[in-house]
Amino acid sequence: MIEIARGEGEFYILKNGEKKAEITFSHDNNSNIVIEHTYVAEELGGQGIGKQLVAKVVEKARAENKKIIPQCDYAEKQLKKNEEYRDVLVST
Repeated sequence: MIEIARGEGEFYILKNGEKKAEITFSHDNNSNIVIEHTYVAEELGGQGIGKQLVAKVVEKARAENKKIIPQCDYAEKQLKKNEEYRDVLVST
């Protein structure tokens, strides 16, 4: 099982001391969470890692009662296609 760690403004996966996947985020002036970037190394591709990273940010948003603004195309696609994420997605 792959462990997702939390850093300052990111969730990430380390393998042999190297960051192999990450999702970065910040907060806007309204305290919404802004997903800026998602990256998964080719060697971890096809394992649903990107989806797991998005789910971590959703979990964080729900715990903090915040909404998410996806600036990253991948995160936006995941948030819009999954009905269960609609509660945290900022309406546009």
